[in-house]
Amino acid sequence: MKNTLLYIATVIIWGTTWFAIEFQLGEVAVEVSLIYRFLIAAIIMWTFCSFAKISLKLRATDHFFIFILAGFNFGFNYLILYWAQEYLTSAMSSIAFSTLLLMNIVNTRIFFGKPVAKRVIVGALMGVCGIAALFWQDIKDFNLTGAAITGLLLALGGTFLASLGNMVSVRNTSKGVSVIQGNTWGMLYGTIILALYALVRGSEFTISLLPSYWISLLYLAIFGTVIAFACYFILFQNIGPEKASYVIVLFPLVAVILSTLYEGFIWHLSTIIGFTLVLSGNALVLTPPEKFSRLYRWSLRQSSPQKTTDKCNF
Repeated sequence: MKNTLLYIATVIIWGTTWFAIEFQLGEVAVEVSLIYRFLIAAIIMWTFCSFAKISLKLRATDHFFIFILAGFNFGFNYLILYWAQEYLTSAMSSIAFSTLLLMNIVNTRIFFGKPVAKRVIVGALMGVCGIAALFWQDIKDFNLTGAAITGLLLALGGTFLASLGNMVSVRNTSKGVSVIQGNTWGMLYGTIILALYALVRGSEFTISLLPSYWISLLYLAIFGTVIAFACYFILFQNIGPEKASYVIVLFPLVAVILSTLYEGFIWHLSTIIGFTLVLSGNALVLTPPEKFSRLYRWSLRQSSPQKTTDKCNF
């Protein structure tokens, strides 16, 4: 039940962040908005740890890997994905980011030598194909101009960095670094990394006065960063990276539902096919093998002819 709630929370929160990001683009430089986002998140995490009396003392080696995690998961991957969304629609960005599932499967095998079940690979492929079907109307009209290719390469590059960060998170957990410790230090380091980048680039630290900017910023900082990352990395710890990563494929479903309710998104046959593929792939990835075995044996019993004995009464 705990993992189910974490799973649902991650899907719903990250499924709505793509919509919130749209309100962050424009007036304030992308890197500056990200600094505000992770600074707010870091303050919340450090305040929580202080009141909860959670120790944040770690070894120097752990700090090194958390710094790498911050660069990949709380820094440059977001920066690159924000850049990508200036060239692509949120739908295309979601599709590109859904490849994180496949990247995590491959990287888990490369870095940790962990065998991946065939059903997980099949389910992952179903999920990515489902996302493509879900946004087929955008794909078929997608024009491979120079700007579009730039956006696509940026999105895939940012996704790859996120996958490397996920692998660092697996390493940190294996060395006894808790999710709270890793995220608290990571968000602070992420803020510092982005601030250094902004200073080198000469970015102006402007502030938008639009209510939509601050509402979306607070939502992204509190829910999209503090809460969602905690849920996501705890899932990593509990069910493994290849299964936890499937939330990446599911949250575009939330984006489609929101678009249907508020943006007049029109459903097509491809939309239904996409939903079916994504949900079926999710079931395949998360269902324990023994349940498939029991279902298979049950289906065999149901399909086999039943022996009946006719009794005659004289």
